[in-house]
Amino acid sequence: MMQVIEQINAEQIAGQVKERSIPNFYPGDTIVVKRRIKEGVRERLQAFEGVVIARNRGTQFNATFTVRKTAYGVSVEYTLPLYSPLTESITVKRRGKVRRSKLFYLRALSGRKARIAEKI
Repeated sequence: MMQVIEQINAEQIAGQVKERSIPNFYPGDTIVVKRRIKEGVRERLQAFEGVVIARNRGTQFNATFTVRKTAYGVSVEYTLPLYSPLTESITVKRRGKVRRSKLFYLRALSGRKARIAEKI
């Protein structure tokens, strides 16, 4: 049974990889995720730019990542599937230099304390 599930997941990943490439990004990186949003009959792209605070390594097709941004004093987090058909593109804006794989401590910080140094 597990072999059948793994085979189906591999086929789905292959279909997603052919359509678009997913860049290598890590916690601390600032990325822009463009997602398809449906509003009634219309469909549009919405960009969400933020810092990757976690890369949850589920099984291949179930892998997710968490992006966080702060706008006007309000913090917003999205946990998105890596291979979602609603995700149009992922681009890396800058690389962050961090020493942890989960950056949940950023939730308690704000302003200059929440900055992440850029990797050179």
